[in-house]
Amino acid sequence: MSAVHDPHRGPVCLSIVVPVFDEEEALPVLAARLRPVLDGCEEPYEVLAVDDGSTDKTPRLLEDLRNVWPQLRIVTLRRNSGHQAALTAGLHRARGAYVISMDADLQDPPEVIPDMLALARADGLDVVYGIRMDRSTDSGFKRRTAAAYYWLMRRLAGSYVPAQAGDFRLLSRPVVETLKTLPEQQQIYRLLIPWLGFPGGQITYQRGERVAGTTKYPLHKMILLALDSVTSFSAVPLRLATALGAFSLVVCLAFLTWTLVVHATGNTLPGWTSLIITVLFFGAVQLFCVGMLGEYVARIYTAVQARPTYFVARDTDEEQR
Repeated sequence: MSAVHDPHRGPVCLSIVVPVFDEEEALPVLAARLRPVLDGCEEPYEVLAVDDGSTDKTPRLLEDLRNVWPQLRIVTLRRNSGHQAALTAGLHRARGAYVISMDADLQDPPEVIPDMLALARADGLDVVYGIRMDRSTDSGFKRRTAAAYYWLMRRLAGSYVPAQAGDFRLLSRPVVETLKTLPEQQQIYRLLIPWLGFPGGQITYQRGERVAGTTKYPLHKMILLALDSVTSFSAVPLRLATALGAFSLVVCLAFLTWTLVVHATGNTLPGWTSLIITVLFFGAVQLFCVGMLGEYVARIYTAVQARPTYFVARDTDEEQR
């Protein structure tokens, strides 16, 4: 695949998109490991560091790195919009014939980038997924929750979702252009990209430890990601609500039959306990069903508003034109 030519700056073969949020400690290490790898590829490249509203020294460090690294391009968002929104901003502005997304914490090693590029070219692939075969550096809780997430997604969204594939992947220009045409407000790329059906391959690697700082995906964000993933790619929760409603109806009919039999035989007794249990059971089922419907209604509401998920305050590439 030929490099994309920009009349203002020349051709770019490879774009690296790196969302960053308060990564002042990780940035020097990232540059020290990523730049030699990309220079060694001997391909024209750019690195898009998408600053997702950092509040530490990240913006200043990015400027310092850009002064000594001409291929570094800084895209600054006006506010913190979330990891997936920052990733979207980078993908939509990348100019490379191939675009690779990765995190700044270096848990996904940049040293496999040449292998990704070589595999895509050799086999004519549009997508190359980075598969985490060894996650021994993660905590046991992290490994178990990640395994549960991928198990659930493969059963709800489809078996085409690669297990243990995060946001470290290579995309060809046709895939990027297709993603830019999709109208979805909340794009979950680890599910959306496999759903597109482009030819894909895999590169396996050992997941490393975070080089510095703290994780940007604590438990509550992991739960929100799982919830967004489920409601974006499956109607199973709605069907589950219907199934619970049918089950509740069966239980209600059985309880009604039992009540009539007891009344007919004259064995009626004060039923405070059974009454309370029944009310609580059906109340919980109703609240669960209403809450599930509310999640889907909220997604419809967000789609109708059609508000952008991010706003770009600055792009150093545009300043040079």
